Amino acid sequence: QGQLVESGGGLVQPGGSLRLSCAAAGSIFNAYSMSWHRQAPGKQRELVARIIRGGTTNYADSVKGRFTISRSNANNTVYLQMNSLRPEDTALYYCEIALGGLTYWGQGTQVTVSS
Repeated sequence: QGQLVESGGGLVQPGGSLRLSCAAAGSIFNAYSMSWHRQAPGKQRELVARIIRGGTTNYADSVKGRFTISRSNANNTVYLQMNSLRPEDTALYYCEIALGGLTYWGQGTQVTVSS
């Protein structure tokens, strides 16, 4: 139920785009929230974007207008569309799901923004 697998990371030039996916092993229909976090070397993990049951979203100020979080209950997947990427977006990106009173984390996918 709680297994999460992220994909879609990679190396991209500044200004480019990537779409991250986080596939859950079981149904996410009843998940309270699904989120993306990131951690850059030497920095604390930070919340990037969250989508709550019902569709409410919130974003870190640093990514507002550039990143979009969405979820597909049919595919048991949460996505993070990242546009206008900057070098400071370089980090290991993790997804997190709050389900049934528990929190589950994926292993992370690396995003590197560099020319």
